[in-house]
Amino acid sequence: MPVDIRLTYEDYCLLPNDGKRYEIIDGELFVTPSPRHVHQWIISNLLFYLAQFVKGHNLGRVYTAPFDVVFSRFDVVEPDILYVSKTRMSIMTDKNVQGAPDLAVEVLSETTADIDRTTKLKLYARFGVQEYWIIDPAGPTAEIYRQGQGGFELAASLKADDALTSPLFPGFSLPLPKLLE
Repeated sequence: MPVDIRLTYEDYCLLPNDGKRYEIIDGELFVTPSPRHVHQWIISNLLFYLAQFVKGHNLGRVYTAPFDVVFSRFDVVEPDILYVSKTRMSIMTDKNVQGAPDLAVEVLSETTADIDRTTKLKLYARFGVQEYWIIDPAGPTAEIYRQGQGGFELAASLKADDALTSPLFPGFSLPLPKLLE
C-alpha cells in the first residue's frame, strides 16, 4: 500500500515561526518571505476600514494574517485578511478557522501573485469562500470574485478610482486610493 506523502495540518503545526508564511495546499508546502512595506500598508489600511465597519454594524469578525484557515487536513492557508460573519461564528476556534470564511483577501506581491491568482483562487472557490478579493498594489486595483452556480465568477474588476463594495457589507464603500494613504 503506497504511503501518502502529502503534508497535513499536523505537519504544518511543526513548522518554525521564523517570519515566513507557510501554507499547505493539496498537501504541498508553499513558503513565502515576509511581505514588503506597501503590501503591509495596504493590509493595515483595509483592515482598519473594514474592521471598523464590521464592528460598527455588528456583522462578525475580521482577522489578519497570521491566522490559519483549515479547509481540510491537506489545505491550510493564511489569507492576508479574512472575515467571518456573525451567523457563521461556529467555524471559529481558539487556534484557527475550521472551514471557509465568508471573505478572503490577498494583496499581491512578487512572490505570491501567481499563487493568489490561480492556486488560491481555485482553493477558495472549491471550499466555498463566498467572496475573494485580490488587491494589486500597482494602481491600486482589485478583482472581486463571488460564488456563482459553478464556482467563482469575476463580479468586478476595479480600477484605481473605483471603490470596494460588497453585498457582505451593505453600505460599505472604500475608494481604492484610501488603501495607499
